[in-house]
Parts: sequence; C-alpha cells; structure tokens
Amino acid sequence: MAVLGPTASGKSDLALGLAERFGGEIVNFDSLQVYRGLDVGTAKTPMEARRGIPHHLIDILNPLEVFDAGQFAGRARAVLEEIGARGRLPVLAGGTGFYLRALLEGLAPGPGRDEGLRRRLNAMEERREGRLHGLLRRWDPATAARIHPRDRQKLVRAVEICVLARRPASELFAGGAAGLKGFRVLKLGLSPAREALRARIRLRTRAMFAHGLVEEVRGLLAAGLPADAKPLESIGYKEACAVVAGRLSPEQAEELTFYATCQYAKRQATWFRREADLETVEGFGWEPEVAAGCAARVAEFLESLQR
Repeated sequence: MAVLGPTASGKSDLALGLAERFGGEIVNFDSLQVYRGLDVGTAKTPMEARRGIPHHLIDILNPLEVFDAGQFAGRARAVLEEIGARGRLPVLAGGTGFYLRALLEGLAPGPGRDEGLRRRLNAMEERREGRLHGLLRRWDPATAARIHPRDRQKLVRAVEICVLARRPASELFAGGAAGLKGFRVLKLGLSPAREALRARIRLRTRAMFAHGLVEEVRGLLAAGLPADAKPLESIGYKEACAVVAGRLSPEQAEELTFYATCQYAKRQATWFRREADLETVEGFGWEPEVAAGCAARVAEFLESLQR
C-alpha cells in the first residue's frame, strides 16, 4: 500500500500507524530523505520515533551522490520483493510523486544525464527565468503542459532529453514502460483543507528553524559539502545556506521557506490528483478518525486479496 499527500499532511504518522497494526515495513519515496545528514529540513522521522518498525531507502546515500527516479525504482522493487518474501506488508510513504510513478508504472529508457549540458541549462535559467519553459513549450508542448514553469529540476531534465534524444520527451516515452509486477497497490491520498495545511506548514517551518536547520546546514558545509550540492538547493536548505552566508536573516529565511513550501504543497496536490486509482482521504494523517478510517480500508483491502 502507499500513503501519499502534500508535505506536512501527516504521511509519516499514518504510515507508522498502519505498519504497526498490519505488520508492515516503511519504504520511503521522498527524494531528499534518501540522503544522510539531511534530517531537520526533510522532517525525517527520528530513530526513537519509528516504533521499532523497519524503514527502507532512508539515509542510503552521501549528499554528493547522484540519484534519480530510475535508480529509486530499481532499488525499491528489490526492497518490496524482500519485504514480501518475509510475509510483511510494504507501506510506501513519501511526497515525491515521480518516484512513486517510476516504481509503479516504470520509466521508458531515455538518454543519460549530461552534467555539462545541465550546467548550461541552469545558467540559462538563472540569466532569464522562464527561458527553459519557453524552450520546452516550443519543442515539446505536451511535456511543457505537465511541468510547472518554476519546477527547474523537471524542466532541466525535460529539455536535456529533448536535446540529447533530438526528439520530444513525450514522443520518446510514448511507448511506455514495464510497471511493477506481483503486487496490488492501495493508494491512500491525504488531503487536508488548504488553510489548515498552510497553518501546519507554518508551524513545521518555524520548528525546523528553531530546532537546528541552520546549524545542520552549517555542519554539512563544515564537513566539506559544497553549497551548490543538489540537496542543498532544495526548499529550506537553500534558505538556510543563505543565512550561513549572511545573505538572509533567520527570520527572512523562515518566511521564504514557508511560502516556497506552500507552493510546493500545491504542486504536490495537483500531481497526486492525477494519480490513477487514488483514494482521497480528507484530513491529516495523525487525526484519530482519519487513522481509523484508513485502517478499516486497509483491512478490507487485505481481506479482498486473501479472497
């Protein structure tokens, strides 16, 4: 089963409760929680709060290692097989929708990364924001329609594919790919009310800065991680780096992080609404009535599998 939802919606709380009740193990599909040392800014569940439940694909990489959706899908499929072989229930939990889709539906083969080209594309976007989306609209309108103009990571990859493959990404991937075999998946999508979620994001952002996000970044930089490392370009870490460099005050960084996180949560919600067979659950994952309703649905799902 999979627990989906925007950031701060209580995915970890719900996943832990369901794993504990149904003999499950957590499989992370958050693209930042795979990195060691990025704890505060990713809201990683501390070891002491994991209730003895095994967690997979968390803290598996050095922050300088390159990791993409295809690599995630390969490693996650192996983990699912291992959990299933033990007679346990895999409980996928996270907010990176593309990772989950790569796992469940597969990815068609595409050109590899070209770091030199990526640097040029990033520099182009730095000089004039919106340039990459403009290029993508011209070269691949179908893909451009699915990517937010400010989602630079996806824009760079889409333009990179168009350049290297010499054809639109949508055309290249039209043939589809092999999806996950041997599993049936129940997808539960948390969907709190918008204003309630914004309030929760405000509290979480405040707590991150109060409980050591800037200190975490300062330690990573002191240990030799360069400020332009990919994980440090993510929301919260980028702003904390600016505090360390003296470009922002902690208060300014917190406010910028809050607004950026709200925008990210909105994009996540939009992505998940397009997820096939998603069962939407209104509310936060830690709310007793939400947890009880989801537990009843999982019990029904597992019973149907046995029949």
